[in-house]
Amino acid sequence: MIVPMTESNGNEAETINASIRVLVVDNDPAHAKAMMESLERVGYSCQLATSGPEGARHIAQEMFDVVITDLVMNDVDGMELLSRCKEALPDAEVIVVTGHASVPKAVEAMQQGAFSFLEKPITPKRLRAVAGKAAEAVALRRDNLQLNQRLDERFGFEGIVNNSVKMKAVIDRLKRIAPTDATVLITGENGTGKELIAQAIHQNSPRKGKRMVALNVAAVADNLVESELFGHVKGAFTDAVTDRVGAFEYANGGTLFFDEVGDMPMATQIKLLRVLEEREITSVGDNKAKHVNVRVVSATNRSLEQAVEEGKFRSDLYFRLKVVTVALPPLRQRREDIVPLTDHFRKQFAKRHHKTIKSISPAVTRALFSFDWPGNVRQLRNAVENMIVLDQDGVLDSDDLPPEVLDITDSAESSVEGPAELVGRPLKDVERWAIEETLKMTNGAREEAARILGIGVRTLYRRLDEYAAQDSE
Repeated sequence: MIVPMTESNGNEAETINASIRVLVVDNDPAHAKAMMESLERVGYSCQLATSGPEGARHIAQEMFDVVITDLVMNDVDGMELLSRCKEALPDAEVIVVTGHASVPKAVEAMQQGAFSFLEKPITPKRLRAVAGKAAEAVALRRDNLQLNQRLDERFGFEGIVNNSVKMKAVIDRLKRIAPTDATVLITGENGTGKELIAQAIHQNSPRKGKRMVALNVAAVADNLVESELFGHVKGAFTDAVTDRVGAFEYANGGTLFFDEVGDMPMATQIKLLRVLEEREITSVGDNKAKHVNVRVVSATNRSLEQAVEEGKFRSDLYFRLKVVTVALPPLRQRREDIVPLTDHFRKQFAKRHHKTIKSISPAVTRALFSFDWPGNVRQLRNAVENMIVLDQDGVLDSDDLPPEVLDITDSAESSVEGPAELVGRPLKDVERWAIEETLKMTNGAREEAARILGIGVRTLYRRLDEYAAQDSE
């Protein structure tokens, strides 16, 4: 039975509980109704079943977050419902209700996966407390799932914006590398997205549930690199006032990302090589070795081969780090990615800065496509954010371009555009060249190409049909 008590509701709790659906199963209709009403008063959405078979039908046909079932029932008992729930609703929590004589059976149910049990008589306070803990467990799993989904969206291979053949080849390579435990070396100029690639490798690996720790070697003082990597014990050096866990130990079970690994001091390189070979670390000032299980992903914008030749980087460590390599091309070598990246950043920063950006003018698209982007994707990202922050009319136009891009654009527009062999040719040849080059720029997106060219989509399609007919003659 449910023992009556004074009700005390909170709006905040009711809001949280409203997202939790509860199934109450008990072959004593009065007891089942009392439990349901007690939970409904604090905001839970409840479904009632007054027999085991009825409860089994609900479990098979509907979705529930928490199932509260009497343990002793005819036909289909609580143990059977627990088994069916674990099969049909694996993310749900099951609470069993039992009399004093059946407590050992309830303990057995918990061993079979039940969340908890309630012994009769049940007070509303006790019922709500146990249901609340079960709801918290469900909500935590739901939050973790949503977090992983967001990480997959951001760092999954689908989240890497690309249209170019070169980047598609990179992603294909990543898909083969990520599921393994191989050590990876990522090379590329500054701003090409090496850390994003490292995140994608981690997020698509069996280690995704563990930490990824990033360490920029160039940003750490030479005398502190070993402490950052391996940790230190109290008194190891003047400022070591407490023990400190290093990056290797903190990332244990996960992934350790070394950015600018080419700047690592030679003395540290020797110790890192030993760690990679023996999978053991020794904290600074300590004599006790600790086992670590870490996947190492490194990145550099320098030529490590040249550094090896110059005696600035150990050849044995270099070959240990580059079991597999990923070379990221600079943005100027994959211009087909500029337009989709620009649109991606437009949406991202318009939302962040609460701005309405209706469109990007063709002049801006041409300018961004033509610029060489020495700072690569990072520079493009900053340029788009700068344009959005300063924009006043909801349209990104030439007046919003950063000075360095605008200067290049003005210089280019003051000179003859297009290949010299088009000079003196019929206008239809010039038009065809412009259409084909614009389609390359938009990676074949005809609507976008028509917008940039200032012609109708139907006109563009008609021209392309004409060109195809000419080529087939």
